[in-house]
Amino acid sequence: MRVPAAVAAVSRLCPLVIFLCVVSQSCYGTRVDLMSNRAQRNQTKLLDTDKDSHHRPKRGWIWNQFFVLEEHIGPELQYVGKLHSNSDKGDGSVRYILSGEGAGSIFIIDETSGDIHAAKSLDRERKSQYVLHARAIDWRTNRSLEAESEFIIKVQDVNDNAPTFPDGPFSATVPEMSDIGTSVFQVTASDADDPTYGNSAKIVYSILEGQPYFSVDPKTGIIRTAMSNMDRETRNHYAVLIQAKDMAGSVGGLSGSTTVNITLTDVNDNPPKFSQKSYQLYVPELAPVGKAVGRIRANDEDEGQNAEMTYSISNADAAAIFSITTDAESREGIISLKQPLNYEKRKVHTLNIEASNTHPDSRFSHLGPFKDSTSLRVIVGDVDEPPVFSMDYYIMDVYENSPASTQVGTVTAVDPDSTNSAVRYFIENEEERPLYFTIGVNSGIIRTTQVLDREDTAWHNITVMAAEVDNPRMVSHVPVTIQVLDVNDNIPAISGGNEAVVVCESTKNGQVIQTIRAADLDNFANGKFSFYVPADHPANPNFTLKDNGGKALVISLTFFVMAHEPGREIWGIFRDLNPRLLQNFDYA
Repeated sequence: MRVPAAVAAVSRLCPLVIFLCVVSQSCYGTRVDLMSNRAQRNQTKLLDTDKDSHHRPKRGWIWNQFFVLEEHIGPELQYVGKLHSNSDKGDGSVRYILSGEGAGSIFIIDETSGDIHAAKSLDRERKSQYVLHARAIDWRTNRSLEAESEFIIKVQDVNDNAPTFPDGPFSATVPEMSDIGTSVFQVTASDADDPTYGNSAKIVYSILEGQPYFSVDPKTGIIRTAMSNMDRETRNHYAVLIQAKDMAGSVGGLSGSTTVNITLTDVNDNPPKFSQKSYQLYVPELAPVGKAVGRIRANDEDEGQNAEMTYSISNADAAAIFSITTDAESREGIISLKQPLNYEKRKVHTLNIEASNTHPDSRFSHLGPFKDSTSLRVIVGDVDEPPVFSMDYYIMDVYENSPASTQVGTVTAVDPDSTNSAVRYFIENEEERPLYFTIGVNSGIIRTTQVLDREDTAWHNITVMAAEVDNPRMVSHVPVTIQVLDVNDNIPAISGGNEAVVVCESTKNGQVIQTIRAADLDNFANGKFSFYVPADHPANPNFTLKDNGGKALVISLTFFVMAHEPGREIWGIFRDLNPRLLQNFDYA
């Protein structure tokens, strides 16, 4: 083991020191005047004392507890102490025998005088005491003069171990802007020297590096902040060097050191900041609603949750057209359209945008509002837009049987751009089917190309295209629905005409014999009709014909029934197989 220079200096005085120790702490023979109170406190062990002097001769072991200095490096063996029995008259007849831990190797004894020496340098930190046994026998007879006795040799400490930090270096954190005296971390050094003897293991802590930001308690090793307003954004890491010194910190004490790496953790002490007071954004007028058209970012020097922010548009007119949301990952404000832009109506929009911290800390409210604002000037870009129709869809009508080239209606489209290009109209016909309508290329007037029949097709759907003259690729489409209006161009038709009606002879008076129906292809207004028997056919009182809302109830022999509507007639012939009933035909 390494021996400090201070110990080496002490060792040169060892013979004198040991001598004095032995004289003051050891007892020899029966001289009880050397048995001081201190010797009794050192637990001197007397196995055969004077208590029994009235029973047997007075004899026994006489010694104190022995001590030996560790790390002895002198040229001579280190004297430990002396064994002495009161049976020893000094004539050399007593032989002292030593056994136990280290006997014969570490500790040797003069068997005649009982003097014990340490033959090796000892290390208290390896072994602090040795348990040995002593016997005294007669040289001539080998008879035991004293019973075997146990005693202890303690290794006395010297300051040969410096304090250490076995778990270092260390890492610690403390919030930025902490108050002075905030506890950061506690270091604890260990010293292998004897804490019960002297100041060899009495440690005092001091700070070698890290001032004036931190301090350390000399007794407890607690590191505390020594400066307020330490800002993480300015400096976030400190390497603090702590020293532990034994001998209560006095000159000549041994020391060890360790590093404590202290990191300042973040608090929300910084507001968001826009890097510019105003920004400019170009957005084409055809940008789709609901899609992002731009991004803006405010910077926050804090981190994590303390840097989270939300964006908002503070002026109501801009907020009605634009919206802004926060991208949690990039912490950007995403600007989107709530309404379409129109270059011809408004070329510039100004947005007042505000960024504010989501989680402000009330402890730092004195630093000011945790938000910032800027203005964003949105330049609307002019885009060549297709023509715009006056309506989203058109519904028109025309009477059937109208001659070809009859005007049906007009569609109108204009170029919304500032150039105000002329517009031409076309009817879409990708499948190249026959067209019933045509449109004026310049006027937008829709006309028929042939006579239309409502009963054939009552509704027609076409698509009209409008294209700019200056840029034919700018095309718009609009649906046009054309209804063919009805005219009374169809006569009613009696169903079941020219069919025979069979009447049983036993048919009762008033019983319905047959229902006659008629149909008209025209609509409900032009398709109304009534039933009657023509005037040139004689009446038969035995049968009755009733018009029942377009239905005729007939009882007849052979007669003609006419379904009549103003200006049109149709005949039906019915034959009865029973000629006797013809006499009773009746009309109502």
